[in-house]
Amino acid sequence: MLRWFRAFLPKEERFFDLFARHAQTSLDCAKALQDVLKGGEETPLHCQRVNQIENEADNITREVLTAVRRTFITPFDRSDIKNLITSMDDAVDQMQQTAKAVVLFEVRAFEPPMREIGNLIIECANLVGRALPLLQAIGQNVAMLSQITEELTKLEGRVDDLHDIGLKELFLKHRDANTMDFIVGAEIYDHLEKVADRFDDVANEINSIVIEQV
Repeated sequence: MLRWFRAFLPKEERFFDLFARHAQTSLDCAKALQDVLKGGEETPLHCQRVNQIENEADNITREVLTAVRRTFITPFDRSDIKNLITSMDDAVDQMQQTAKAVVLFEVRAFEPPMREIGNLIIECANLVGRALPLLQAIGQNVAMLSQITEELTKLEGRVDDLHDIGLKELFLKHRDANTMDFIVGAEIYDHLEKVADRFDDVANEINSIVIEQV
């Protein structure tokens, strides 16, 4: 009787499919942002691509939040699902904010530390994509999940360092020249740093789920 009843319950596996879709979208957005940071006349086109991908990520997030309301059995606590997908979406949103700043200030050239941060953001997106499938069997994957989240935190620290280095170089470059160039560059650095911060938030949410489930 119980088996028959469970057969009619909504399938929880859909959440992991949605997580995987969002993780891939996040990686696609990170790659588009990396193209933005290469600079050149095609920069606005790459910014437009970031915006398009962010819209796709928003749609997936809405699907997850709708599924949370409608699913009788969820793979882990509903609030954890909401917090996880929201933190993932925040990272993509912050990439879009970076692209918006680039368009607003008509930036076409980027400093080397900015491009390096772009590479680290791709690493962050890849790590999140590796971590999410492991949540389907948390007990078996605690060590790997801990390793991935630790690496995400380390990447966030490296981005912080590059942010500080970049600001210093920017100040030295523009202190006797155009102050506006420094302000614009600092704005881009701040947005990029926040992207890494949001990925660190994802790591924290994953750790919270692991702690509650083990």
